[in-house]
Amino acid sequence: MNVSLPNTSPPRPGMGLLARVSAAHFVSHLHILALPALLPVLPAFLGVGFVELGLALSVFNIVSALVQAPLGFAVDRFGARRVLLAGLALGSASFASLAFLHSYAWLLVAMAFAGLANGVYHPADYAMLSAGIQESRLGRAFSVHTFSGFLGGAIAPAMLLSIHAVGGVPWAFGATALAGLIAWFTVWMSREPVAAQRARPAQRTGTARPHGRPLGVLTPAIAALTLLYVFLNLSTGSIEKFSVSALVGGYGQTLPWSNTALTAFLFASAFGVLAGGTLADRTRRHGLVAAAAFAGAAVLTALVAWGGLPPVAFVLCLGVAGFLTGMIAPSRDMLVRAAAPPGGEGKAFGIVSTGFNIGGAVGPAFFGWLLDRGHFSAIFWAAVVFMAITVGLTLLQERGAARRRSASVPRAVAG
Repeated sequence: MNVSLPNTSPPRPGMGLLARVSAAHFVSHLHILALPALLPVLPAFLGVGFVELGLALSVFNIVSALVQAPLGFAVDRFGARRVLLAGLALGSASFASLAFLHSYAWLLVAMAFAGLANGVYHPADYAMLSAGIQESRLGRAFSVHTFSGFLGGAIAPAMLLSIHAVGGVPWAFGATALAGLIAWFTVWMSREPVAAQRARPAQRTGTARPHGRPLGVLTPAIAALTLLYVFLNLSTGSIEKFSVSALVGGYGQTLPWSNTALTAFLFASAFGVLAGGTLADRTRRHGLVAAAAFAGAAVLTALVAWGGLPPVAFVLCLGVAGFLTGMIAPSRDMLVRAAAPPGGEGKAFGIVSTGFNIGGAVGPAFFGWLLDRGHFSAIFWAAVVFMAITVGLTLLQERGAARRRSASVPRAVAG
């Protein structure tokens, strides 16, 4: 008699799903950076000034901030894959329209639609990864997903300006739309992941109310994480957007050395994300990992703010600080997942991700005000302060996560 042995091989880690979701995240950052990348050539093309183009960017960010939380609820109700496909299609259509309609009024409309599409990515992506990736590999999956977004933003300026040099602004917008259509097709070929989603309620016994109703997503932990995302954006955004101006204007550094320091920060951040994913899978103390890394970044940024360093030291300090800020991204995402109720990942990530948009709306005006008044070192000191606040919030989140883990451990039965 033939006896068939059960299949004891571990489930596949969902690499196909990870590749498709990462492709969507790559496109999301490409779309975010498309208009900023083309800012040098758009005034002559559209016949407007930088103030008008800045307004278009504000429209994008404001719409994205307003819709991100509601779209998180839509992800959990209608399915992450379906919502992600709609976002990719809408974003691609928005930029495709700019290849044919060249009025400033339509630019504002297109940026509003692109902002709506941008609100889809975080809740849909993280919900799909949480559902379809093994728990033991989830930190690394989050890190690859984040790295792909960094990569999309990093190549946007060079790619789009090169296309503009060959074919003009319409071709650059057309290429942006084409990238979205390619990502749409890759996501369309996948199925909605469900296996891992079913396993989570059993692992999270501490997230139910006494009468069996699931804990709502608007919890103190989610509110604190939203605030954490605000300060994360403020602390890194000051360096990403204003460090070159501060180094040149207040520290006597040359433009090439200042750009080199910023480039070191950005690329080191991307590779720090990958390192942080491996670390996130090897520990449950994600808050401690994030707090330690950001505390180190704060110390290095304080050295830059203090001044008196040679150019190479500026580059090294910002490079290592960038690596450390990148390291925390997977642990940050794991904290959000741990705080989300079972089946509510889309809502949770949709809500906390609005923190990025709030920081993105408030930060530039504040940092620009500092530069206009000649407070160049304040750009870095502000980053240090925001990093310190982030460390405190992260430690509070770790404390709360530890309590939830303790509540989920079955108590020993006496006798």
